[in-house]
Amino acid sequence: MTPDTMFAAPTEHAEAARYATYGLQLGTDPDPGAIMKLCRELNVRFMRLTFTDILGHTKNVEVPASQFQKALDGEILFDGSSIKGFVRIEESDMLLKPDLETFRVFPWGNPEARVARLICDVHNPDGRPFAGDPRLCLRRVVARAAEMGYVVNTGVEAEFFLFQTDENGGATTITHDSAGYFDLTPVDLGEKARRMIVNDLEAMGFEVEAAHHEVAPGQHEIDFKYEEALRTADDLTTFRFIVRNAALAHGLHATFMPKPIFGQNGSGMHTHQSLFMNGENIFFDADAEYQISDTMRYYIGGLKQHAKAVAAITNPLVNSYKRLVPGYEAPVDIAWSQRNRSPMIRVPDRRGVGTRVEFRMPDPACNPYLALAVQLAAGLDGIERQVDPGPPIDTNVWELSAEERARYQMESLPANLGEAIVEMEKDDLIRNTLGEHLFDNYVHAKRQEWAENIAQVTRWELDRYLTTY
Repeated sequence: MTPDTMFAAPTEHAEAARYATYGLQLGTDPDPGAIMKLCRELNVRFMRLTFTDILGHTKNVEVPASQFQKALDGEILFDGSSIKGFVRIEESDMLLKPDLETFRVFPWGNPEARVARLICDVHNPDGRPFAGDPRLCLRRVVARAAEMGYVVNTGVEAEFFLFQTDENGGATTITHDSAGYFDLTPVDLGEKARRMIVNDLEAMGFEVEAAHHEVAPGQHEIDFKYEEALRTADDLTTFRFIVRNAALAHGLHATFMPKPIFGQNGSGMHTHQSLFMNGENIFFDADAEYQISDTMRYYIGGLKQHAKAVAAITNPLVNSYKRLVPGYEAPVDIAWSQRNRSPMIRVPDRRGVGTRVEFRMPDPACNPYLALAVQLAAGLDGIERQVDPGPPIDTNVWELSAEERARYQMESLPANLGEAIVEMEKDDLIRNTLGEHLFDNYVHAKRQEWAENIAQVTRWELDRYLTTY
């Protein structure tokens, strides 16, 4: 399908976007009847029922208008045995239970045959929640936080690259510009694509805060407002889809691969986290040192203590660890700081309602639901056990000597995916957070990935060794 047939013309696109926002008018507890009525009014002819597999890939089953009521009632079956890490062939039938609050109409296509979207939880045929559903994993952690009296707010900064495509439409690693941080057109050639992304995101209900060119050539960032944790994960899956489609419309390929280009900064996904109780940000304490509460310090302590294991989820690819190396503005050390961007965790300057933890390790290739689940679980564990994070390190940790690092008792993050998986297997909190099904299948998949990687003979090896030895 060409971009011309997949996307509407500019005027048609604008009209579609206007209608797409109607999904937001259904409120926080929409009625299936109201969704059916809206679908008729807006000429919605197809509905995508989306879910996320264990590796973070968004999947969907699309149904026509004749099946909308069945879909809204959670009666659409799909073959779970074809999804990585789900179920065996002899137990393949799974149910899609839609979260009606996620109903949106896509802001493109034919106004006479619009397409809508619902994000779904996955259930067993008997109606029980499926243990391998990443979204339900995050639901459990959010529910645990609620039992402790907390509302969890999170926000993400998901960077991405735009690359040129070849004559067959395939992806290349040739950047579409040579711009740098905050550059303008004509140096920044991604402006039109970013504006389309922003328009589409706003039509889908996002509050977009900023869009700009990032440090590396062809690298971009679009920031949207924080939400409660489950909605943030939902938003990230939607964001990645919107970005890829807008790139396609401009003849480009968008990738969230953490480190696609040697010698350039990789793409991170800094994750901002705060806890609220009775409408108040409990990370803020006006009378405490640095104006951060003990609760926040313990939360940081939990993140530090479990960071090595968490990395296997937040940095899930072999390629992820090509980003986590010195010299490219990505964290290498398990430390926290005020303002300083070199450690793994920083506390941005803002205080009051904006007091928050910025966890700088994750990358945008992660499974959003599992990544947030393990981060929140680690932080909550720190609160429950009152884990002391130690003093902040406000110097540039990338410039510390070995002796200085030893004095700070500073540990390093895993150097590769293999090390991260070993750390994950040793961490009971991560095992219990994911549950047996998710944990075992995830570890199995990543061990396979690592084994395949270490068996490869790379171009670098051939160039270095073939004629020398």
